[in-house]
Amino acid sequence: MKLEILSAESLGVRGLCCRVEAGTRVIVIDPGVALGNWRYRLPPHPVQIAAGRTVRRHIVAALEGATDMVFSHFHGDHVPLFEPNPYQLGFSHLPPYIKTLRVWSLSPAGQSFTSQARARDLMDLLGPHFQVAEGHADGPLRFSHAVPHGVGGPPFGSVMMTRVDLGGRVFVHASDIQLLDAATIDRILDWAPHWVLAAGPPLYLGRLDAGLRARAWANARRLAAGVDTLILDHHLMRSLHGLAWLEDLSSAVGKRVYCAADFMGRPRWLLEAQRRELYAIMPVRSGWHEAYAHGAARVEAFTPAGD
Repeated sequence: MKLEILSAESLGVRGLCCRVEAGTRVIVIDPGVALGNWRYRLPPHPVQIAAGRTVRRHIVAALEGATDMVFSHFHGDHVPLFEPNPYQLGFSHLPPYIKTLRVWSLSPAGQSFTSQARARDLMDLLGPHFQVAEGHADGPLRFSHAVPHGVGGPPFGSVMMTRVDLGGRVFVHASDIQLLDAATIDRILDWAPHWVLAAGPPLYLGRLDAGLRARAWANARRLAAGVDTLILDHHLMRSLHGLAWLEDLSSAVGKRVYCAADFMGRPRWLLEAQRRELYAIMPVRSGWHEAYAHGAARVEAFTPAGD
């Protein structure tokens, strides 16, 4: 299978973007990237910002060769934005080719005011190519009806999952489900996937009580047992506890469960989880972020070798 994961927390940024090849179709799902604006009362470290710039370039390159683009929902780490902050993917970054793609999307109806506004911006940019896809199919692509974003309901909203038929083998992208809804896991398993890329639970949030943690664990075990390859990332990898949770899950089900970096054969860069350590190792002068936003500070000194 030709699957490339382009953005995820274990790759240094917020997001869950991937590129999938299915015959003549090249599908980019959730082309977005973001950095947590504040974590441990600290803004993104320049190392994170450098990683984010690299990821943005990779997403733009993937879009230039794509035939289809999918939006699972309209949060700022999953879609390009009309008015991005300095760390997000903006419309100005996109190649002109973007307007020729088939575009499949969650319906903005019933989503938050911000999500609906972002959907309108995308509709204006993409015109008739933007299609609400919930419950529809086209060639190798099939889309779910809306499922809960985490626990669902206001203010969390919903997301759309994508199934890609790769000629007898099946890939499923299940963005931001957080493994908190058993019916959503049922829907994934009904699709009989071989590979699943999904968002794990946000262990770093205090609102994820013991009951929700137990629910996520049970759903993770059931999903891992029902597919050949399970890749869990996104919210799960915003804390170092996510790595231990993943290792425990692998032991419990008797096979490896991957994060995005593992699957891609890359080093694990949980940069948001390690933000305090980054500041301790590489202090950042006062005013650096404001200067960066105005083009007066550079990240090259913080860019990992090879990027």
